[in-house]
Order: sequence, then C-alpha cells, then structure tokens
Amino acid sequence: MTARVSRLANGLRIATDAIQTVDTVSLGIWVDVGTRHEPAAINGAAHFLEHMAFKGTERRSARAIAEEIEAVGGHLNAYTSRESTAYYAKALKEDMALALDILADILQHSTFDPQELERERTVILQEIGQANDTPDDIIFDHFQECAYPEQAMGRPVLGRPEIIRGLARDAVVAYLRDHYGARQMVLAAAGNLEHERLVDLADKLLSGLPAERSVSTEPARYAGGDWREDRDLEQLHLVLGFPGVTLGDPDYYAASVLSTAFGGGMSSRLFQEIREKRGLVYAIHSFVHGYRDGGLFGIYAGTGEDEAAELVPALCEEAMKLQDGLSAIELRRAKAQMKAGLLMSLESTSARCEQLAQHLLIYGTPFDPPEVVRRIEAVDDAAIRRVVSRWCSAPPTVAALGPLSRLEDYDKLQARLAA
Repeated sequence: MTARVSRLANGLRIATDAIQTVDTVSLGIWVDVGTRHEPAAINGAAHFLEHMAFKGTERRSARAIAEEIEAVGGHLNAYTSRESTAYYAKALKEDMALALDILADILQHSTFDPQELERERTVILQEIGQANDTPDDIIFDHFQECAYPEQAMGRPVLGRPEIIRGLARDAVVAYLRDHYGARQMVLAAAGNLEHERLVDLADKLLSGLPAERSVSTEPARYAGGDWREDRDLEQLHLVLGFPGVTLGDPDYYAASVLSTAFGGGMSSRLFQEIREKRGLVYAIHSFVHGYRDGGLFGIYAGTGEDEAAELVPALCEEAMKLQDGLSAIELRRAKAQMKAGLLMSLESTSARCEQLAQHLLIYGTPFDPPEVVRRIEAVDDAAIRRVVSRWCSAPPTVAALGPLSRLEDYDKLQARLAA
C-alpha cells in the first residue's frame, strides 16, 4: 500500500491509494465532526444532515442523484458516527469524475427543500423506531449513554424522537455551515486511479469549500453506572463494560488484541466458556471502542431469563481472570487473527479508502499497514495487564434490556468485580 497525500489551498487533504490491478475506484469525503459536536438541543442534526445531502441540489433532484450514479453501475452512501461523518461512492474507474462531481455537489449545493426535509424527518423517526425495536442494536446506545451520562459522547447518533420532531430546517443548514470546513475534511480514494487527476478534479470541484470552521466539543468523561429496562422479550440483552483506551494510547492495540482473545471468535475465552461449556448464551462477544479522548471495553451477551442468574457471575469471573493475563497460545492466536483481518481488508478498495481517510483524520498521517502489524506484534502480556488494570479505576457500566427478574443488582455485580 503506497499512499500519496496532497493539499488544496483551502486546506482540503486529498489522499490516494493506487491499485492498478482492479477496475474500480472507491472514494469519499470524510468530515471530522459527528454527533459529539452537536449542542444537546439539536442532538441528531449531524445524522439528519447526512440524510438531507442526498435529497436534491441546485442542479440535481433526489431522484437524479440516484439515477446518475446507478446508470453507470455505481453506488453512493453515507454514515454518521460520534466523531466523524462520511459521504462515499464506488464506481468503475472511468466514472470516478462523475462520482466525485456528485459528492461535491451534495456537500456544497444541497437545497434542503422543505418538503423533502419533512419526508426525511418521517424516515428518520422510522429509523429510530426500528432501532428501538431491535434490542441487540439499541442496547449499545443505552450502554454508551450510561458510560458517558449527560454529555455529548453519550448521546445517540440518530437523535431522540422528541428533538427530531421539532428540529428546524435552519438548524440543519446552520450545522453544515458552522461545522463543515475544508481543513476538517479528507477526500480519500483507493483503486485504479491517478493521484494527479484526482487532485485536479478536487481543485475544480471542491476549492470553493470554506477553509476553516470552529469545531469544539466537551471532553469525554467516563462515569459508568447501571441502566435497565424490563421489557417483554424472549432474551435478556446485556452489555457489561469498563473504561478503555483512547485511539492514540500506546496500549490501543493491546486492548484490541485482548478483545480478540477474550471474545473475538469461536476460539475465544467467552465463546468457549460461556456458550460452549456452560450453554448460557446464543450470542456473546467483546469489543473495543476508541475515541480521541476516551474509550470503552465491553462484553455483549444475549441470554434467556432463567440463565441470567448464572451468566453475570460467570462473566465477572472471566473478566477477573484477565488480571492474570493471557496465555502465550492465546496471545499468538489473537495477534494472528488481527493481522489476518487487517491484511484481508486490504483486498477491498472500500476498506482501504476508509482506513486511509480515518487515519489521516485521527493521526494526521497516511495509513501504514506494516506499522500496524508491527504494533500488533509488539503487544505483550505486560500491555494486556495494563489494559485490564484500568478497569479498576472506575465503576463498571451495565446496560440490560429484556426480562430482568433474575438479573442480580448492580451493587452485587460491582462487588464481584472488586473482589
């Protein structure tokens, strides 16, 4: 992987990863703002804006946007996260200019037609409703809010229904105007392309972007705690979590290796002990969420009402065992899984494009797979123990949704983890 980076006069970075053996190009514009940059009163505005970008510009209707890209077999999409927003496309190599033209158009010339906005408001409310009807999805929002209560990092990406219903067009337009500056953006592309041509196209299509926007957010402050909702479901959905590491922390890759060994596959401790040996769950995994100034390490499990009483003590027991570190075999296996996942992802132009953009946004340097492999290889048992030791620095976070009758209370669970 050989990345090249250029910068326009307005500060927009253009990063490319040329792959001459494919016939496609994946490209997109990543913006270094997301849900955590919204004021509480307009929670959901970043996601609403992402939706509205596809609903018509000064020279394209919403239908025309869809038809133009699909007429050449390409596709467009977007997503909003807590710290960034992305608008991206994939097309055949000869249609790269069209894809970029559409992306540039929707980011600079969207009309925010009032009728389209009202229709999209309904769509987003349906999206929130669907998430609320999907317990193994919405439980992670509740976990996030419980870990980071009453602050930007804890708010839901989709927003809250009561806010979305009243969110004014002017507020969505103002969010774009106040937060989308070229210096907060990266145009990334991977595939069969020429770097200089993409830079020339970007100069023609995106040089009019304002250079700088004042973007700020409150610091992430992990608090932990307990959230529960008794709901008539077949399964109890449970997330148990701890303070994690930031994206720039020297132990970030150690946390990822730990998560892989602990709950990252069928050979992991959690899968083997909790599912295979004890039969307490159908689904179980661990995860790492890293942010600029915070992080989470968590365990998700779905279990029956009767099994909940045995599940929580078993999870706490397995978590406490990690204070003794991983075995040499576990450490080698987890590293191999991570390296294979990384190298396999390089076979996808979409993955390479996103990795390139995100790395530039977060670290200011191009994505370097050999360096990532070196950092994975450097993880040792001492680093694993350092990650686990952070769990003792703050209360755990518990989020539970479903039948709660046999789920032990928070104080007892916390005492198990302090033993």
